[in-house]
Amino acid sequence: MRVFVTGATGFIGTELVKELIKAGHQVRGLTRSDAGVEQLKAAGAEVHRGDLQDLDSLRSGATEMDAVVNLAFNHDWSKFAQNAQDEIKAIETLGSVMGPGKLLVVTSAIGFTSGAPGQVRRETDPPTDSPTIPRRPEQAAQAVAAKGVRVAIVRLPQVHDTRKQGLVTLLIQIAREKGVSAYAGDGATRWAAGPLKDVAHLYRLAVEKTGPGVTTYHAVEEEGVSLRDIAETIGKGLKVAVVSIPAEKAGEHFGMFGHFATLDMPASSEWTRKTLGWEPTGTGLIEDLASMKY
Repeated sequence: MRVFVTGATGFIGTELVKELIKAGHQVRGLTRSDAGVEQLKAAGAEVHRGDLQDLDSLRSGATEMDAVVNLAFNHDWSKFAQNAQDEIKAIETLGSVMGPGKLLVVTSAIGFTSGAPGQVRRETDPPTDSPTIPRRPEQAAQAVAAKGVRVAIVRLPQVHDTRKQGLVTLLIQIAREKGVSAYAGDGATRWAAGPLKDVAHLYRLAVEKTGPGVTTYHAVEEEGVSLRDIAETIGKGLKVAVVSIPAEKAGEHFGMFGHFATLDMPASSEWTRKTLGWEPTGTGLIEDLASMKY
């Protein structure tokens, strides 16, 4: 298949490009940097210059492709709301040049799903409409599907290796800055997790196996890792004290991540595993955290 990947030189995109090419697919990767150009060439991918805000580059990149995987997102958290709007425009633009039967793979997150506190999120759960989470990739994808484009939604947990771990990377940064590794309340809050290489493999399976309509997948290996276990592992790595922060003061300590620090969001991938034949085999989040260089 001919596959256009945005975010092709990013954390997940780098692994996905390797996965797709190894499986025999032709990959066109979006990059905005000279370093990205060299990385994609070395991987054997076609280079396409542009970025998420350059809508013309997205249109031309997606033209005549069998599938598009949108992994790009600007993680400048000071402009989170604007970046969320840019993502919606990008999804709409990519979908606008894709004909019926083509495949658009959209990246979402376990934390963007609706559900009661502590409820295990499943693939059938709808996306949240909470004003505290302005990202709406799934809703934008549904609009693209209405014109006959096949859509796969991949909900990400905390994707990890020994370099990055999703929101946990930000917890490490906060712990380093404040001199303590903290968790909210009793620390029983859980976050789902998935190893980087296994997550990239899931995206490739989604490209190859997704049928008509809209299909949602969960890239989850571990259903839920407690924030207390995460904080204690970070504390050991940084050699700082581990403390509990009252839940009502989480915003004071964690800043804009206070909401996520109190959000219990375990998730199942049982349906995804059965449907795609996906069996993650990577190390767990705590093991990767314990092995990283602080």
